[in-house]
Amino acid sequence: MVCLVPGAAAIAQEPEEDSAEAAREALQKRDTDVTEESNLEEVFQAAEKQYSLLPSGQLSVVFAGDYSYFRNDTIDIGIDESSGNINRFRIENDAEHAFGAALSVDYGIWNNLTFNTRLPVQYKYDTQKDASSAALGDVTFGLRYQPFPVRPGGINTTLFGTLSTATGDSPYDINVNSELSSGKGYYSIGGGVSMSKIVDPVVLFGSIGYTMAFDATGLNQRRGTDLLKRVEPGDSISFSMGLAYALSYEVSVSASYQQSYNFVSNFVFDRGGEKIVANSEDSTSSVLNTSLGLRTSSNRIINISFGFGLTEDSPDVLLGISLPIDVTGLKPGA
Repeated sequence: MVCLVPGAAAIAQEPEEDSAEAAREALQKRDTDVTEESNLEEVFQAAEKQYSLLPSGQLSVVFAGDYSYFRNDTIDIGIDESSGNINRFRIENDAEHAFGAALSVDYGIWNNLTFNTRLPVQYKYDTQKDASSAALGDVTFGLRYQPFPVRPGGINTTLFGTLSTATGDSPYDINVNSELSSGKGYYSIGGGVSMSKIVDPVVLFGSIGYTMAFDATGLNQRRGTDLLKRVEPGDSISFSMGLAYALSYEVSVSASYQQSYNFVSNFVFDRGGEKIVANSEDSTSSVLNTSLGLRTSSNRIINISFGFGLTEDSPDVLLGISLPIDVTGLKPGA
């Protein structure tokens, strides 16, 4: 995305054309900017795992695979400053395919406190750059806590907290012309509350959360004639709601809606010793998801999910599958 893009950056000072190009490159929409809440596998697990924690000492491992497709058409316009005439006009089509796989490990510390971690790997292909990459993503750690015992017919409340690392390839360290990132490039912590209620045979659920992002410093990435030195990513707030319905003992379906609001991010450039600050606009990402659960045994459910984005900041298509891995041999006393 080079020029007239929704949510384009506003530069603090009047830049030269090449410097403006560098700023726009830094502020363009990246697939890693989409928060973890838009991952379909996690959405379905919210209905199935988040509201009934593991007993103390029990271990759960889930494998998940997903695919997302992001397409964007941008207009690149060059205007002669002296005459005001348009000397360049072109439409650029960019599409990015992302395939991911992840292991989610949950461990019951207490009956009402569960620790979890997620280890993702990702393969990407960008049609505009004709570039691909396969790398580790951002590893996350989290805790889920139920302050009140579950009561039949009552509302089940779960508090959650998450730490997202920057183990993936940062979009602010790579060569933007020929490489792709696998992470967001900064650490973040988040927390919130989720609730569910069983209205047999339907489970209603919803959650709200807030994520605080930490600055990415010590950067030295070339953007045109400028150097990107620091990124101050904006915080975000998100919510989701949905329902899961049991068609039979073997088959269940769910539908959910997720939306996140991302606040302004600041980008600090060095232009020949002069500090230049650019900022992105607020953005909103919303995704509609549907999932199908198939019970293959008494303790195994395979989830197949499909979703699509409703805003320009969301992936166009998302597909996912998740299934539990038998870890009987790893349990205490096995």
